[in-house]
Amino acid sequence: MQVDGWLERAAATRPAHPALVTPEGVLSYEQLHADARAAAAELEGFGAGTGARIGIALPAGLDFARALHACLLLGAAAVPVDLRLSEPERDAVASRCDVVLAEPVPLAGATRGFVSGGGAGRSGARSRHDLDASALVMHTSGTSAAPKPVELTYGNLLWSSLGSAVALGAPDDERWLCVLPLSHMGGLSILVRSAIYATTALVHERFELDRALDALQRQRVSVVSLVATTLERLLVAGLERVEGLRCVLLGGGPAGAALLERARAAGVPVALTYGLTETCSQVATTPVAALGGDGREDGPGDGTGDGRASPAQPTRRAVPPLFCTQVRIAPDEEILVRGPTVAPGALAPDGWLHTGDLGALDGAGRLSVLGRRAETIISGGENVAPAEVESVLESHPLVLEAGVYGVEDPQWGEAVSAVVVLRRPGDGDGTESVEELRAHCARSLAPYKVPKRISLSPAPLPRTRSGKLLRRELG
Repeated sequence: MQVDGWLERAAATRPAHPALVTPEGVLSYEQLHADARAAAAELEGFGAGTGARIGIALPAGLDFARALHACLLLGAAAVPVDLRLSEPERDAVASRCDVVLAEPVPLAGATRGFVSGGGAGRSGARSRHDLDASALVMHTSGTSAAPKPVELTYGNLLWSSLGSAVALGAPDDERWLCVLPLSHMGGLSILVRSAIYATTALVHERFELDRALDALQRQRVSVVSLVATTLERLLVAGLERVEGLRCVLLGGGPAGAALLERARAAGVPVALTYGLTETCSQVATTPVAALGGDGREDGPGDGTGDGRASPAQPTRRAVPPLFCTQVRIAPDEEILVRGPTVAPGALAPDGWLHTGDLGALDGAGRLSVLGRRAETIISGGENVAPAEVESVLESHPLVLEAGVYGVEDPQWGEAVSAVVVLRRPGDGDGTESVEELRAHCARSLAPYKVPKRISLSPAPLPRTRSGKLLRRELG
């Protein structure tokens, strides 16, 4: 099936409307479309056309967006390259591309900045998209294994954008702030959705606290995508009651009860989301319509009936799947997903994406994510989800962030262990703090879930660029 080209449609219907707002400048849809067509002509002249894989090794900004849309106009697959990878890692991604853009695409003239591979057939900019064709090759964040490529189709992108719009809305004056890496789906999806909606994306090269806070306070942002650590930093810096901000879309990992309560008290509406690269971003998202005026969910969040997490199960916040997405729970509690947002190559023989995440569905079909199956700690024959213990630790006022992992132990098989970063590392004796945290956990968790060992770290915990905890590095 084919559909009208997204960028061409946006340029025809809203030519003067801002498509991109960046610290380096602004592009209207008419300008972005013209630039993308010129870039597509340059790429085609270099031998890259339909079916080519084009690596984009550029920082987030106008040139990245031009290159991305040039690929989509050509019917080529864009392959964003994370510039923070090591040289061997970047080379490994580039080796699977036909062309790599190491510098901005020249809009006329020379082809400097290209690093060539095999080449591909010629086509020309297109006015329609084939929904079954490959549009992107994204790489997973690599929290529990090496990053792997995931091939997403134009249909995956379109259905993901439609599902997100049903949950979050897509008003004509939408201004979505992107401070996430464009080499990951959570960031790149903002550029794609904005083009499909013909709305505005505000793109920063990286998360910078002062710049992000200024944008939220002064640039009429209506939605921003964040992870827990960046939301925490913004709240500490004074983010509160932003006029026109419909929601913070919060994903990338568990969000502690204390953080969500702090956001609610500051009048910052938070929509929780769970997603994967293989599902083109969102699987389940709190609808904006379900957020109260104070940022609290109107309905029950974990089955307690008041929208708050119970102390014993602080990570269980139930979120409905997108309207186009099916979710079920396997007998071993693994989350299984299928629907038009799922990358075709990611489906198992049974027709489902096996996510590797553990979860539960409530009576209303809402999903609670309990953690990674591969990260489950088996202590004394009992299963412990690290994310649940982390959420309890982070609900303590002393704690800024926590990471929980298993350590081989002759008595328990694995001992539940934690690394904690205190909000004020210089306050109090370390031993007293550790004992206080253990007592805090004992009040909320079953005894076998209470960390046997807690260590204090003066440095931030290791995370990916998209903010996910690198649990394998904690030991």
